[in-house]
Amino acid sequence: MRRSSSDLGWQVAEVAMVGKTVLVLGAGGNFGGAAAAALAAAGWQVSRYARGTDMGLAARGASLIVNGLNPPNYHAWARLIPEITASVLAAGRASGASILVPGNVYVFGTEPGPWGAATPHRPVARKGQVRAEMEARYHEAAGRGQKVVILRAGDFVAAGNAGTILNMVMLKAIARGRVTALGAPEVPHAWADLSDLGRATVALAEQLPALPAFNDIGFAGLTFSPADLAAEAARQLSRPVALKRFPWWALRLAAPVWELGRELLEMRYLYETPHSIDGGDFAHLLPGFSSKTLPQVVAEHLAARGLQGR
Repeated sequence: MRRSSSDLGWQVAEVAMVGKTVLVLGAGGNFGGAAAAALAAAGWQVSRYARGTDMGLAARGASLIVNGLNPPNYHAWARLIPEITASVLAAGRASGASILVPGNVYVFGTEPGPWGAATPHRPVARKGQVRAEMEARYHEAAGRGQKVVILRAGDFVAAGNAGTILNMVMLKAIARGRVTALGAPEVPHAWADLSDLGRATVALAEQLPALPAFNDIGFAGLTFSPADLAAEAARQLSRPVALKRFPWWALRLAAPVWELGRELLEMRYLYETPHSIDGGDFAHLLPGFSSKTLPQVVAEHLAARGLQGR
């Protein structure tokens, strides 16, 4: 039977849609939410996984699984992250979907930077060890034929997200002319804007057919110190901004009865360890990609607080 050009066009569109079908785990969270929004805007058919349901069933027909699942407030990482990893890998095997998972910097401990795919994994904290073991399982799965992309980034920033370190701590008192430093004021730290990471997820997802089985891709994002942040805020506000040190002693007092406080104390070293992320592989794959600058990020955060910058 002869098919019309409109029929053929419909078939091509259908094939394209099948190839751009993604299951997003943790779509209500930071990375998962940013990835889901960006993929949907780019024309992907996005399914949002409901916790507690059959992940293998949910992944049927998907060409990509984005794993944004993370136990909240670091709760029970040592038990829950291996369970999540096993479920994601099983769903990927059953569906044939590639897997994209956000990587962080915990695995590197205090190794010299910039941190990237060639940096040894030598974690110095329990959560870093959990993440290193998780990544090793993804690497092993890629050796057996599953396609895995680890998109590695620093601490998340997002002007409208009250749960980021920038909003919860560092800029909490900016209306009173103060930036809070979690470590030495001049120590550079890796950061990643969530909307930029969402776009990066889309860009890498579009590259999947050409990628090897295992990919450890660093997203350089932004690198700035508390002093840099305070200086830029002062410039935009046209008034002095003071730098104060975070009272870690208060967390130590609260740690016996506050789980999140205990978990944050373990990661204190990251704010005393100068670091940045090597984005060379990402830039090679996506040379036209541009990220927000520190002035843009500061302007967005000031505006979200109703502060007039310039």
